[in-house]
Amino acid sequence: MAKPFINDRGFIKCPCRRCLNNASHQLEDLESHIFRNGFMFSYNQWRHHGEPATANAGTTVVGPSGGIHERDEMFDVLDDIISEDADEDAVKGPSSNEQYDDLFATLRSELYPGVSSFSSLNFLVKLMHLKVLNKWTNKSFDELLKLLKLAFPKIDLVESHYEAKKLMTKMGLGYSSIHVCKNDCALFWKENSLKDTCPVCSERRWKLQSGKRSGKNVPHKVLRYFPVGPRLKRLFATSKTAKLMRWHSTGKSKDNDVMRHPIDGKSWQEFDKWDPQFAGNVRNVRLGLAADGFNPFGNMSLSYSMWPVVLTTYNLPPWICMKA
Repeated sequence: MAKPFINDRGFIKCPCRRCLNNASHQLEDLESHIFRNGFMFSYNQWRHHGEPATANAGTTVVGPSGGIHERDEMFDVLDDIISEDADEDAVKGPSSNEQYDDLFATLRSELYPGVSSFSSLNFLVKLMHLKVLNKWTNKSFDELLKLLKLAFPKIDLVESHYEAKKLMTKMGLGYSSIHVCKNDCALFWKENSLKDTCPVCSERRWKLQSGKRSGKNVPHKVLRYFPVGPRLKRLFATSKTAKLMRWHSTGKSKDNDVMRHPIDGKSWQEFDKWDPQFAGNVRNVRLGLAADGFNPFGNMSLSYSMWPVVLTTYNLPPWICMKA
């Protein structure tokens, strides 16, 4: 009955207890998943596999303690992430979802006994969002976690910001650290990743203390690279953000004297004339690049500088792409 619901890539949603219909696999892999992990609890009406849904057929998830809570919004987030991997698997070959085990475990667990509508993962993501919006320090975040655990001893929450960041990295929100030559000649990356001296100026990669290398290798400079491709793919993974990525084609100001978005400027219009083929597809991504240097610790005795290179997605409406 489910075979007609295999998509054009040969994948079908997996109802095992680990995937919970959020991951898609080829039919032969789906059978082994169900045999190894067991069938999803409370999936009584196979609405993803051909059986018509009824008005009372809501998807439920059974946590490890036996408590049943309604579908958490984070399932949709993980669905987007796993769908991206499924696209890559279609080219590279199927792979397991072991990297998501911790995420699914946190998603299935209740935040606190009796709180069945709020998963631990959902709460943590919202907490990390508040940290970013309000510019909390890592130390203040750690202290907040300690206070929550002290006030609510049974709360299912990570111990520190470090553990929270590791969990967020699995959701595709991480970055890569690439060492840089002291004189900015080259990156210790790809073919240079194992070298101890710069291939251009022969400067040492590592800092020295009193003429000797310290016990722990500390690079002179580090580039923290946030991969652009996966983040752009994520914007097109859900219907809401995919619609916003086409805003620039419909949101142009009708008043020629008003500029509320770069699309209203002459530079945008000149580019459209220069490359009409690119401009003809509204899904093509337009990026603005900005670079500047600042010292976040200017009022302290520490000497530390940063040179951020920021990419802004101009496809998005102004209240998103120009938000400070």
